[in-house]
Amino acid sequence: MSTPEIISFQGQRVFRWTRGHSSFLATPEHGARLLSWELGLADNSTRKVIYWPDNADWNNPKDIRGGNPVLFPFAGRSYADGKKLFWESPDKGILPMPQHGFAINGLFEVTGINEHGFSAQFVPNATAREAYPYHYRFTATYRFHELRMEVVFALENLESFPLPWAPGHHFYFMLPWHKGLSRKDYFIKLPAKKACRHGTDGKLIPLKEKEMNTTFDNPEICDRIHYHFTENRVQFGPKSGEENVTLIINPKEGMSQNSSVVTWSETAESPFYCIEPWLGLPNSVEHKKGLHFVNPGATETFSVEVSLME
Repeated sequence: MSTPEIISFQGQRVFRWTRGHSSFLATPEHGARLLSWELGLADNSTRKVIYWPDNADWNNPKDIRGGNPVLFPFAGRSYADGKKLFWESPDKGILPMPQHGFAINGLFEVTGINEHGFSAQFVPNATAREAYPYHYRFTATYRFHELRMEVVFALENLESFPLPWAPGHHFYFMLPWHKGLSRKDYFIKLPAKKACRHGTDGKLIPLKEKEMNTTFDNPEICDRIHYHFTENRVQFGPKSGEENVTLIINPKEGMSQNSSVVTWSETAESPFYCIEPWLGLPNSVEHKKGLHFVNPGATETFSVEVSLME
């Protein structure tokens, strides 16, 4: 079985997959994290599709702005009766829950790796066992191709009762990716009927102004949550209509009504913009919108395809 190249990158042991003109870097054992995706162009230049910073602080991986952090078991901030970073479990009362869950910093055991990608299973530590004290198998799987990639999260329930989850992806896309262009030169199409923000008390704040097709310099789309999608595709790219990026969310099953896509960037000058498909809405345990349950003995998946071909 062929395996990817192992390289030293920023002082870390990193795997590199080369698929045609694309190169993917990932750390399967540490956060099951995709770091970057670069595409070689005809003029011998390189287009960065997934952004990774040159000065990443590997001592604090959760705070690194780049790649695709794994958000599990719940994306966003959880609240219990207004108390931030807690959640009310179905059987064990109120428990702590870090923002975006605990897999970002977590260790994974590689269960499969070859020239096409990898699968890795989460190994719960003390923080994870305190926050989500259940028996389960959570696996992240990546499949790399020259002009697209697929990533699948799977939760297998080993308990005798349903387990809640609402995971998410947190893609850091390079923006802009052309010299001389800025955010105003790139559009995004979000075929959603509703949008909201997440309040500091955990409640969802509906937005009346929901300009879904707009440019990235529009400050209103930053930290905005879109849901009730009419189709399971989000597309963005330069106004010319070329070199678009398309996210296909749950390609086989389609999006549920309360699946969401979050648009976020740290500042107006950041070299990235995050397009984040989530299985549910933030704080779904409390308000139930987008909360999913995996039945005993069953496995549920949440998948996203990122394509440069459409």
